[in-house]
Amino acid sequence: MSKTSPFEFIRQVRQEVGKVTWPTRKETGITTMMVFVMVFLAALFFTAVDWVIAHGVRLFLELGA
Repeated sequence: MSKTSPFEFIRQVRQEVGKVTWPTRKETGITTMMVFVMVFLAALFFTAVDWVIAHGVRLFLELGA
């Protein structure tokens, strides 16, 4: 494999960056809001699961007392 000069490398990088399809401001905002909604729903789910498991363990431990 031949070595590429720094200038050739930069030219190739600029050429590849030009091929990238960047999201619009609206697409970025919608995606960000969807991430926040999914994080909120995941937090609710794991809070509920933790609550159920904690009460189950508490009931189990009280049976032995």
